[in-house]
Amino acid sequence: MSLVFDGHNDVLTRLWLSNSPNPAQAFLQQRLAGEMDLQRCQMAGFAGGLFAIFVPPFEYVQQHVPHKLANPQADQFSQQDMQNICLKQLAILQEIVTDPNQQVKLCTSSAEIRQCIEQQKLAVVLHLEGAEAIAEDLELLDVLYQAGLRSIGPLWNRQSLFGHGLKAAFPHSPNTGAGLTDLGKQLVKRCAELRMVVDVSHMNERAFWDTAELLQQPLVATHSNAHTLCPQARNLTDHQLKAFQETQGMIGVNFDTAFLREDGQRNRETSLDVILDHIEYLMAHVGEAHVGFGSDFDGGFISQELEDVTGLPKIVQRMQQRRGYSENLIHQLCRENWLNTLERIWGK
Repeated sequence: MSLVFDGHNDVLTRLWLSNSPNPAQAFLQQRLAGEMDLQRCQMAGFAGGLFAIFVPPFEYVQQHVPHKLANPQADQFSQQDMQNICLKQLAILQEIVTDPNQQVKLCTSSAEIRQCIEQQKLAVVLHLEGAEAIAEDLELLDVLYQAGLRSIGPLWNRQSLFGHGLKAAFPHSPNTGAGLTDLGKQLVKRCAELRMVVDVSHMNERAFWDTAELLQQPLVATHSNAHTLCPQARNLTDHQLKAFQETQGMIGVNFDTAFLREDGQRNRETSLDVILDHIEYLMAHVGEAHVGFGSDFDGGFISQELEDVTGLPKIVQRMQQRRGYSENLIHQLCRENWLNTLERIWGK
């Protein structure tokens, strides 16, 4: 079994949204309703990945878990709401990694991830998806960094202090509006000073190029695909792909069917072959050393053929049997490319 290190999942957000009295222990000890838990990760050879903390859309929280809001009658999140949601998800992760059985470790270096793989522990890299919870003074960024945060997507779909966001009907180009604000540029610069991964997966085209101009490190898209094969605004154009090649960057292929299919539909009857089609297209444009997985488990719409994290070996099997990938290439795509990219950004 090829061990997988993955670029993106939303299990921490799902655990926060659940009504479990102890979501951390549920993740560690039970088979959960979503697409990931420790038991299934171990079954699947899921060695680790970037685990996102994320503030879901206000309407979703208000409809499904209004008791988690300070004021359920409000029409949008307060800054305090957003910070509390992030810190609650961080607290769930802290409980997971401090469990006496020590089956999960929060990692801040490539060496720690490799050590976890050797010791058969789940390696977690903490990622922040959308920086809305961080206020203008950026102090929370430093607090989260001290708590282990090593990767950040400054923008999500909605507009924020940091940029325009990225939301458009299908099909659409990534050119959906203005780029980074001045504060957004300050945030990216500060992240670069801290040697954090800066994720461009939810950036529109102008924000993408603003970020590329500011960074002197590999560009990273934790869960994005090829726009030529699926013209979602969030997928990457050939012009953008050149920037990944030039910076020795990294792209994690998103398993959400809406970002794979040429019709952009969320359709469970989607073949795993389209995942490999995107992998091969991206490899042809950025190189074999710069592509991997960015599943979006527990945050995306996954095909029934894959179903959940336990479907990962099916992808590997298809790489071998239908596409003739070498063992070395499979090893690169499954985890080594991610670990090498993190090492280039963080240092050893």
